[in-house]
Amino acid sequence: MPESSFKRISVIGLGYIGLPTAAMFASRKIEVVGVDVNQHAVDTINRGKVHIVEPDLDMVVHAAVHEGYLRATNEPEPAEAFLIAVPTPFKGEDHEPDLKYIEAAAKAIAPVLAVGNLIVLESTSPVGATEAMADWLAEARPDLTFPQTHGEASDIRVAHCPERVLPGKVMQELISNDRVIGGMTSACSARAVTLYQTFVKGECVMASGPRAAEMAKLTENSFRDVNIAFANELSMICDKLDIDVWELIRLANRHPRVNILQPGPGVGGHCIAVDPWFIVSSAPDTARLIRTAREVNDSKPLWVLEQVRAAIGAHLVENPTKTVQEVTLAVYGLAFKPDIDDLRESPALEIARELHSLHKGPLLVVEPNIRTLPQDLGNAQFVPLGEIRADVHVMLVDHKPFRKCPKPEGHLVDARGVWR
Repeated sequence: MPESSFKRISVIGLGYIGLPTAAMFASRKIEVVGVDVNQHAVDTINRGKVHIVEPDLDMVVHAAVHEGYLRATNEPEPAEAFLIAVPTPFKGEDHEPDLKYIEAAAKAIAPVLAVGNLIVLESTSPVGATEAMADWLAEARPDLTFPQTHGEASDIRVAHCPERVLPGKVMQELISNDRVIGGMTSACSARAVTLYQTFVKGECVMASGPRAAEMAKLTENSFRDVNIAFANELSMICDKLDIDVWELIRLANRHPRVNILQPGPGVGGHCIAVDPWFIVSSAPDTARLIRTAREVNDSKPLWVLEQVRAAIGAHLVENPTKTVQEVTLAVYGLAFKPDIDDLRESPALEIARELHSLHKGPLLVVEPNIRTLPQDLGNAQFVPLGEIRADVHVMLVDHKPFRKCPKPEGHLVDARGVWR
């Protein structure tokens, strides 16, 4: 790795992407100031601990903090480069992107900017977000020049470099994956490449501009969403035709040019369940396939709930003296994918919430990767895997401990093919 010309970096947003990124730079002996509005996160990091679950992250953060290369605070401080890694949620029910956190981050760092600084937007964003961020910065700091008005000669460099890592493997993939970098000018891109080459072993690929880089990330996740939707739709068709979808996919995938993914209870997480809507919002009349895939995947939890209702009904038919209040449900998994603690946009959590609201009997929840249940599942029973006694078992996330356990007795709703 080349020696970095950056001596001090600030990372705005210390969540699932920001904290690993901050830790990675700090592990290269660069001073990193992490900024977050969450006081618990700030205090935890400054003790050398982490507030999220990600393999190997705790060790890197512990070392970086105790060696003096990483610290967290609530207020931005001067630095040579600023990486913005904040959420980009929706506005209401129509999936319109909400850039309020990016705008807030831009306005927060604006007072401490200086000539020569680099600002990189890492947040997955709709096309045009990087340019909007540059406009907010320019409005806040009229004494500095920015690429949209002064091109290569600007005081401040601005670029977009979307994260493209897999939860559970973030620390490895931050290093090994290629990075797409779209600067607002070629000088912006070159400066951002120099920054990321501090630790990235993959290639830093320069896009023609921030819009191409923004769209690249959205396209990657939309591609995956469309493929998952195909598998999820197959699972619902196979149920109607009394075909084992897992067998069907295994057989079809023997074709040398077919690679169907595995179905599940839906699609979750902060990327695949969100990013395609950014494309749809940009071109609502054209993005027909992408919209349909989103609708298929968003409807899958409702289909799973119907399967659970059918299983409860079958149990009551077999046990006519029972009432629905006496039927015990067990839900396996709340995270949006296996072996992590991340509940963001999780279809499993959505299903569990609906069951908690609708089912009048006991609800048992098993999730080995979290310590406490979300508040809206407060009346459910949080139980260890080995203590489940239930009439209907609902497999939603195929965590490793679940895959190792024998098939339980009772009615099974298996959205992941664990109990085949």
